[in-house]
Amino acid sequence: MKHVCVYCGSSGGENPGYVAMAGRLGSALAKRGIGLVFGGAGVGLMGAVADAALAGGGSACGIIPEAFANRVAHPGLTETHVVGSMAERKKLMFDLSDGFIALPGGLGTLDELSELLTWSQLGFHTKPCGLINQDGYYDSLLSFFDHAAATGFMHANHLELLLVSGDPEDLLDRMASYDPPIIDKWAKGSG
Repeated sequence: MKHVCVYCGSSGGENPGYVAMAGRLGSALAKRGIGLVFGGAGVGLMGAVADAALAGGGSACGIIPEAFANRVAHPGLTETHVVGSMAERKKLMFDLSDGFIALPGGLGTLDELSELLTWSQLGFHTKPCGLINQDGYYDSLLSFFDHAAATGFMHANHLELLLVSGDPEDLLDRMASYDPPIIDKWAKGSG
């Protein structure tokens, strides 16, 4: 993997561990020579992951919509792309990345992660998707996915499309050796 896209909050959240974890992930990317692709903001977890990647000698490419680039764009990135819409932002982030990781975040992070998992489920891509479940932040979402599979709205094997860890190094190791499950979305009993 040459570039990993990180989805995360433009807020730091209430738990200081979230910002610390964003820093750990940014440092881990830099240490491995993996470029960071992210939403381009210099605030919250976005700012923390970019700052750590840059401090570790890595690169950070931000993709930010024009509507709020002047307010929150990170000023010191290796590369910045200002785009016209959120749809353009998501497409460029996808195109520039070899894998994806979600840190804690809100609706935007959930939107981005859900879209990637849907595309993976439909066979539109086979790039690894990971999630850092810091202090159980995503426990409810993971329970929902289990429930969707148990009630027939998702194939149980599609749960393998999301790699989950509480440790950036472990997650990056698993993403590097990711072998995507090949499952026909519309096969009998696949949800």
